[in-house]
Amino acid sequence: MQQQQQALIVWGGWDGHEPGPVAEIFRGVLEEEGFAVEVSTTLDRFLDADSLTGLDLIVPIWTMGAISREQVGPVVEAVAGGVGLAGCHGGMCDAFRDSVEWQFMTGGNWVSHPGGDGVEYVVNLQRGSSGITDGLTDFTVCSEQYYLHVDPAVDVLATTRFPVVDWYHSSNGPVDMPVVWTKRWGAGRVFYNSLGHKADIIAQPAPLELMRRGFRWAAAGKQAAREQGVTAADFRSAAKMF
Repeated sequence: MQQQQQALIVWGGWDGHEPGPVAEIFRGVLEEEGFAVEVSTTLDRFLDADSLTGLDLIVPIWTMGAISREQVGPVVEAVAGGVGLAGCHGGMCDAFRDSVEWQFMTGGNWVSHPGGDGVEYVVNLQRGSSGITDGLTDFTVCSEQYYLHVDPAVDVLATTRFPVVDWYHSSNGPVDMPVVWTKRWGAGRVFYNSLGHKADIIAQPAPLELMRRGFRWAAAGKQAAREQGVTAADFRSAAKMF
């Protein structure tokens, strides 16, 4: 009999992104998918390195704030060992602006949302190696349109065209900014969706379906790493990284 998958949601930080309500939406999705879900409101939950490595999925919902080296280190190692990491909007890629380790692991970081909230824009889906977008179609949202600095290693699954709103960036001409991506971190799988400024945005059918599929894909990396015999130790280096 297959063991039930274990997920951890850690929420907090800036209240403007409604982390509590988003956490409840994600808890519901994960439970529907058969996960046993733990919800925590403290970053100190990350200090228990042994318990993190026993998880299948970590879901951070924490905008801005600060994370210590002691807190981020166990997450970096757990994901490198095969634990999935999946999140949305500022709850994952506008978290811990001083932590380059977090930014390197997640694949990108927010720098602006020209026009603020209430910008209508199209999300253009792309095929990727994960299968997450298979059968889905482009859709329109009215929310913040995130401009991010993005790791060139990510597998882009959706983009949006900038500029919709003119600002200093407009003189560079149009660019297609990643909205949804996956990447690898050691033996682990990372999924990010930049939608979700408010709980009602991430609860819409298209964004929520992307999250559901992203959760499943990221969490499946734990078993894949086990079957391949790959661990975090296979990727460690004695060289100075930070």
